[in-house]
Amino acid sequence: MVMATGIVAVSAHLHGMSMVGAVLFWLNALFLAGLVVATAARAALYPQAMASDIRNHGRGLGFLTIVAALAVFGTQLDLQMGQPRLAAAIWAAAAVLWAGVSYGLLAVLLSLPDKPRLADLNGGWMIIVVAQQSVAILAVLVLARGALAAFQQPLVLAALVLWLAGGALYLCLMALVLARYVTVPLGPRDLSSLEWINMGAGAISTLAGATLAQNAGLSPLTAELLPFVKGLTVFFWSVATWWIPLLVILAVWRHLIRGVPFGYEVVEWGAVFPLGMYSVSTDGLAMILDAPFLRAVSWAFTVIALAAWLLTFVGFLSSRFAPTGQARP
Repeated sequence: MVMATGIVAVSAHLHGMSMVGAVLFWLNALFLAGLVVATAARAALYPQAMASDIRNHGRGLGFLTIVAALAVFGTQLDLQMGQPRLAAAIWAAAAVLWAGVSYGLLAVLLSLPDKPRLADLNGGWMIIVVAQQSVAILAVLVLARGALAAFQQPLVLAALVLWLAGGALYLCLMALVLARYVTVPLGPRDLSSLEWINMGAGAISTLAGATLAQNAGLSPLTAELLPFVKGLTVFFWSVATWWIPLLVILAVWRHLIRGVPFGYEVVEWGAVFPLGMYSVSTDGLAMILDAPFLRAVSWAFTVIALAAWLLTFVGFLSSRFAPTGQARP
């Protein structure tokens, strides 16, 4: 919810819808505060349940959404509110959490005797990439505003390394996801809105590259690698764009042909975030390539992302306030 609301707010802000962006910012601050308190309360009251989640391949990686949510909110603070110092503090928390959660989770999951099957893999695994790239993006943004200036050169290098490593992870995971699609029999209920993160991971990799390219002057190394950075950014955007028709086809097959009803589930936020991220990343690509025609694409996906956010939020409210015992839509 925080990731989706944050990136849609940024997209609205970039396209001149300042009032919409401001409303979404304050809503997101409320969402983030509530979820942080709820997560802390669950850790204190139900530590065994949380430990069980950490040891579960399907649920454990979900803890990386905390990292991505913090980084996206930090991006809002920087771009929408003009608060680079506060954004830098959020970045520091997100970076520490990323290191601890990423490598801690991988250590736990690698040590488990039971491994997931290829059939268990879905777009939710791409949160590994999303979390990493979100930390890289926020690092560059706060450095460009003059925050953390004493660490500018090492942090730019760290952001470059995170971006490249995240891109490599994306390609590896994408190969596994495609292998699942073509080798494992799948029913309509084996797919969900989480599949959209396959596109979203490519889009956020595009945005990370575009952010590095826009701020290449922060580091001589990045400036020297600028043609490479631009080329790889176009590559990631091309991959993200390739996913969109396939995901639409899968959604049509699942809902309109195989009859899975539309309705709210928590994972629906996993479709809103990639749509908003594709809009923002396309806007960033338009800037580094001096290709203003791409702004029309970015604008179209801003409208789509806003509509998807509104529908999902209405579904969320409906599910929260449905009478006890009544089926929630």
